[in-house]
Amino acid sequence: MTTSTSYRVAAVQMEPMLGRLEENLGRIVEGLRTAAREGAHLVVFPECALSGYGFSSRDEGMEHAVAVNGPEVGEVVAACASSGCYGIFGLLERDETRLFNTCVLVGPDGLVGSYRKVHLPYLGIDMFVDPGDRPFAVHDAGGLRVGMHICYDGSFPESGRVLALLGADLLVLPTNWPTHSECAAEHMIPTRAMENTVYAMAVNRVGHESGFRFIGMSSIVDPGGRVLARASGDAEEILYADVEPARARQKHLVRVPGRHEIDRIHDRRPRFYEVLVAPNGRG
Repeated sequence: MTTSTSYRVAAVQMEPMLGRLEENLGRIVEGLRTAAREGAHLVVFPECALSGYGFSSRDEGMEHAVAVNGPEVGEVVAACASSGCYGIFGLLERDETRLFNTCVLVGPDGLVGSYRKVHLPYLGIDMFVDPGDRPFAVHDAGGLRVGMHICYDGSFPESGRVLALLGADLLVLPTNWPTHSECAAEHMIPTRAMENTVYAMAVNRVGHESGFRFIGMSSIVDPGGRVLARASGDAEEILYADVEPARARQKHLVRVPGRHEIDRIHDRRPRFYEVLVAPNGRG
């Protein structure tokens, strides 16, 4: 599935069905196996791919939530084990009385890590879930360092920068972008990749749900901001690209030796950034 220097990643742009967990789970497993047959080491699905997104109450969301150590996640783990790959997909997570918009990273040996969405827009199930309560983290997916965040998180450049500082080779952003998100789909992902010298991929959904149309436009971008693959706005499809962790780990970029060299990590001046973490009155 991999070489010593390159990993193939896949973005599965799909249309989850609201509340139809069993059907969505089957399609996640099918998409993972299809991408693995094409050599994918890591296969990524949209935000809330297991449950759908447009629920109208917390109770409705809770009804379709699962535990990250439950049988649904276990079924994807089993598919990873038989296919020899890793997968990331979105779900609603039930943790006793709490409800989170979560994505999980799973592999042949089980659950590698999970992430609970920190930044919540006033939209869909995010109006009713609890804010993420864990710090950003980077996880190892068989040699590829992956940083997960979800949809609206990508609009906050601090999210991607923290993951880059933690050592991510690849920023993964499962999304549910509806109309009015075209600028984010087209420009934000290349910008996050370029400003952090990392690979980045946004994996969106398509179709209509709860009165919203979702715009697709999933993409995979290299550390220079060059789009390696981009999906259409209205079709289910799988994107592929090969990523080289060494490129993301080499932050010192030499354009003209001795005359034009930059390092967007080393050249930071954090003491001038204190306002970024000052309380804003909104919690």
